[in-house]
Amino acid sequence: MRDVEVRPGGIALGQLLKFAGLADTGGDAKALLADGAVTVNGEPEARRGRTLVDGDVVAVDGQEPVRVVGA
Repeated sequence: MRDVEVRPGGIALGQLLKFAGLADTGGDAKALLADGAVTVNGEPEARRGRTLVDGDVVAVDGQEPVRVVGA
């Protein structure tokens, strides 16, 4: 698992997917979410605007999970 440091106040899931390199573009992030390939803290998530906070773990099928740090 890899830590990704973000600004205080949290970050939207769609933004994190791009920032952490889990998706190349916003369109890719949207497609991953629509396909059910994204989980947050082990639960499927489809809301691109979900605010992530310190300690949340995001996983995309076939990629190393990331943990939000500093939000």
